[in-house]
Amino acid sequence: MTKTALVTGSTGFIGSALCRALVTHGYTVRALHRKTSSLTALEGLPLERVVGDILEPETLRSAFEGVDWVFHTAAQSDYWRYPELVLRTAIEGTRNVMLTAREAQVERVMLTSSSAALGVPTRGELLNEDHKFNLPPNQFTYGYSKYQAEIEALKIAERGLELVILNPSIVLGPGDLNRISGTMVIEAAKGWGFFWIDGGDNYIHVTDVVTGHLSAARHGRSGERYILGGENLPHRKAFTILTEIVGRRRPWLKIPGWLIEPAATIINWVRPLVTLPFNSTQLRLSRHHLYYDTSKAQQELDLPEPLPFRQAAQEAYDWYMEQGML
Repeated sequence: MTKTALVTGSTGFIGSALCRALVTHGYTVRALHRKTSSLTALEGLPLERVVGDILEPETLRSAFEGVDWVFHTAAQSDYWRYPELVLRTAIEGTRNVMLTAREAQVERVMLTSSSAALGVPTRGELLNEDHKFNLPPNQFTYGYSKYQAEIEALKIAERGLELVILNPSIVLGPGDLNRISGTMVIEAAKGWGFFWIDGGDNYIHVTDVVTGHLSAARHGRSGERYILGGENLPHRKAFTILTEIVGRRRPWLKIPGWLIEPAATIINWVRPLVTLPFNSTQLRLSRHHLYYDTSKAQQELDLPEPLPFRQAAQEAYDWYMEQGML
């Protein structure tokens, strides 16, 4: 019998990509979205569109009826734009989704968390699923909110609901209509790729994120976390690749570590007055090597070799060009 899958955050980057994949694989798909959401990312897909808001639980009940799987991808991911909504959306929204799913006797929930929920590593360490958020909440509200959302979800799941948590790293590829991670591609095209800081990140193609979610629904162990990641890359390498793709000069200015804190303070002063492509939180985090051990997900979810960063960045750039967003 065909499974019915509900996707929250269906109009977002991961959510819409997941909807397309679920439809392609023959699942019955129900796409939850707010009244004000643009449906551009869902155009042409044979699925059921349902209006609801994860912060308004009374709007969720009918959407969850008869559902086998829930993919909870809804989030306030652009935390640098709307910091005041981050905590409420993550914690209260996840609580509402989990309680409604349990009430509707949903078979399994896949919670899209983030690698940000794992905190930061010690020097030379790879972060894995056992790591807990280890920064003051006000230093990285988004990561803290994701970690607290996981705790909230696990508490409810213990009372009778299967839950698998996915922790994607930085997601790139075509379809990032709201310019979340894709902002780095856009800003590189505008000429912001000229500097770098000692540090690094992990990047994953959106296709691999979707594959991980589908595999988690079928094979993931309830109550477990799985990091979905691709390449661990130093910032200089990542922006060198980006500048090659967008046709800009390679990074040539290194920002020394001692400048980060005063620069972050200045950013806090000028950001209300000047549009910048990053905020002080992102700048402070950039000095860490946020590298991940993805072996657990690779082995337990039987995932293919991840697609390279260059492909993800190139496809994101090509898509933005096609959409006239560059």
